[in-house]
Amino acid sequence: SRTRVPAGIRKPSNTTSRITRRSRRSLCSVRNTSVTKALARRWSPDVAEAEDAVQEIFFDLWRNAARYDPSKASERGFVAMIARRRLIDRHRRQLRMVRTEPVPDGFDLADPDTDEGDRVSEAMAAREVLQQLAPQQRRFIERHLLDGKTHEEIAAESSVPLGTVKSHIRRGLLKARALLGGRAAASGEDV
Repeated sequence: SRTRVPAGIRKPSNTTSRITRRSRRSLCSVRNTSVTKALARRWSPDVAEAEDAVQEIFFDLWRNAARYDPSKASERGFVAMIARRRLIDRHRRQLRMVRTEPVPDGFDLADPDTDEGDRVSEAMAAREVLQQLAPQQRRFIERHLLDGKTHEEIAAESSVPLGTVKSHIRRGLLKARALLGGRAAASGEDV
């Protein structure tokens, strides 16, 4: 039994019919569509990213194949719409990613050339500087640096707005740095 297509509406191609039935074989034949590869290359920084994007696009196409309506768009238009939407999502995700740099080897290790007495005196100087800070700045810095709490956790625990917590920590650290810098300048050391 053949289905009649109303006048003025293009009959879907065999490829379109196979896509709407989610046939993997048709998906592989569509995989070589020039429009998808061209869009992926244009939106991606390198070839590997473009290939990943094409794979993501066709997975999305396969998942949304049942939504294809030949009366609203051509097969190529539908594929381009899915591709564009997926590429925009990928681009936005990449913009939100935090760029990180590798930490150098031995970053957290104590300097082997400094003796125990120097480390103790540095710790004492830091403790004295912390005592000179405003009480709330000192508490927030201690919770953040010593207890490992995030700004959000400190704000929730102390019922203080997040922006205020961040400001207190920043101002406290700047003041501590200035105070330590003054001590180092007085003794002729580098900070």
